[in-house]
Amino acid sequence: MTNGTLAAPISSDRESSAGWIAVSAAFGALGRVFLCLDERFHVLHVSQALDDLLGVDAARVAEGRPAEELLGADLFGAGSPLRQALLAGERREGWRADLPARGEVPSRLVAVTAAPIEPPEGACDPRVAYIVVLRPAEEDRESGGAPVTFGGLIARSASMGKIFRLIQNLEQSEATVLLTGESGTGKEMVARALHDHSQRRRGPFVAVNCGALPGELLESELFGHVRGAFTGAVRDRAGRFEIAAGGTLFLDEVGDMPLPLQVKLLRVLQERCFERVGESQTRQTDARIIAATNRDLRRAVAEGSFREDLYYRLRVVPIEIPPLRERREDVEPLARVLLARVGARQGRALRFSPEALRSLLGYACVGRAVSHAESRTSGGPRPAPLAALGGGQGARRQPDDAVEDDARGGSRIGLNATRCSKISTKRCNETFRPFSPKPRFSLN
Repeated sequence: MTNGTLAAPISSDRESSAGWIAVSAAFGALGRVFLCLDERFHVLHVSQALDDLLGVDAARVAEGRPAEELLGADLFGAGSPLRQALLAGERREGWRADLPARGEVPSRLVAVTAAPIEPPEGACDPRVAYIVVLRPAEEDRESGGAPVTFGGLIARSASMGKIFRLIQNLEQSEATVLLTGESGTGKEMVARALHDHSQRRRGPFVAVNCGALPGELLESELFGHVRGAFTGAVRDRAGRFEIAAGGTLFLDEVGDMPLPLQVKLLRVLQERCFERVGESQTRQTDARIIAATNRDLRRAVAEGSFREDLYYRLRVVPIEIPPLRERREDVEPLARVLLARVGARQGRALRFSPEALRSLLGYACVGRAVSHAESRTSGGPRPAPLAALGGGQGARRQPDDAVEDDARGGSRIGLNATRCSKISTKRCNETFRPFSPKPRFSLN
């Protein structure tokens, strides 16, 4: 068996088999993995070179399965921008994505090229609707302008690329991580990516907002309580440290934690043990801690509102997430992801007009503004997490004056799509004006 050998195709025709093997051998000689997908984005054919990326029998197992299971929802989920582009009949080159880890095989960064195809009469397999070519991309220094999808995040900037590589380097580590950055920069999503790319990915990811509860309730939330510990404690209750056993506990807004609780958190970090509220029995915890804050903890330490020893216990691996206004090259891919989600909900293929994209770049956007844009565009009541991939259901149809029809409408948009549309500049201006009333430059 060689890298150039194609896994046995579904078709029993000998000539078709020979044709696919020849095509696979050509791509295998170049170090590429070759896949063919049907119109439902299920794998029809895949070269044996996939085993080199994902482990033994990966090619055999992949046949007949959805591409989303093989390559991840970041690339081929219902609302992913790559899938929406293919449905609209467009080619995408140079995208980079982190393939999900499988068993003992670590995750792999690959460069992806995908395109729709209409097989000519007499083709080896007329069911083929899309072709996908993968190559290892760990050695690539830069993305070359193409966006990178990673753990539910998407970015093009060098600063986010460094964060993605750091997350990969921490895959075998149990170190405590402190995420810092302004509100809306995606700290919880980075925390989830750290969890998903760690040895604890099969365990739970438990998030607690330390600034949302008063100190007494927060203590019970973190450590649990026993019956009768306080008024209303009618039964024993496990805390988040127990629930997160074998996984990751994410402490959001840890800078807002009261000083008495900071002492107890410090003990957990030092000794890996705690007691429930109202109980003297000591319990052990093995949860990994990832903390996040939008506060300047150095200043908080100097002012006496945050313990210095806890600060250094949390800051074993510091990761600062820059605001979107400092990585403006990420605005377009983020906006396209959110627009693809809207399109998936509404059964439509949507795209930005050049004027609308220029309007987006004209504002000093922050993460929550981009998320707010998705909510405004879809007509939905809830803003979505920053750069989250995947589709939803039930969004209301947006007003007709929010889009401009595209003359190419109806070109390979899928069974549920009605037309391909452009988001208007007017709509973008209305959406982003509350967050940045003065554009950085004018379109005139």
